Amino acid sequence: MIDKKLRTPIAALTISGLGFISILGYEGYTSMAIQPVEGDVWTYGFGTTGGVKEGDTIEPMAAIQRAYSDVDAVQKRVKSCITAELSQGEFDAFCSLAYNIGTAAFCSSTLVKKVNGGDHAGACKELLRWVYFKGKKLNGLVNRRESEYKQCMGY
Repeated sequence: MIDKKLRTPIAALTISGLGFISILGYEGYTSMAIQPVEGDVWTYGFGTTGGVKEGDTIEPMAAIQRAYSDVDAVQKRVKSCITAELSQGEFDAFCSLAYNIGTAAFCSSTLVKKVNGGDHAGACKELLRWVYFKGKKLNGLVNRRESEYKQCMGY
């Protein structure tokens, strides 16, 4: 578990280079718009969804720039709904989850309620619950959440 001395006020945190690269790795790159899972939203680049429609394409550098902008928007929203001090690993893991599930779902989650209530370990454990899409457990999400959990816990 993270030493309380390693936690920082949420306003002072920004996603780390490792956190950003982790999101890019989890999302993977695709130059053409796809639906990662049947029935999912259209996405391209490194998980960009806003304004993406079937047939859209994006080049690698533009995809990185768009991901940077998307992650920046996500971290600002994460900061708006978390009041607790966090470690860098907790913040990076929570931003990764929010990027993947959307900030509305993230901010209304039990995870946020737990961390704001001081239950950091419980909040990290909540990451492991987000492994389903339309009721189906997805191995890719299981693996991603296990990595995010370890990052969150400081392992």
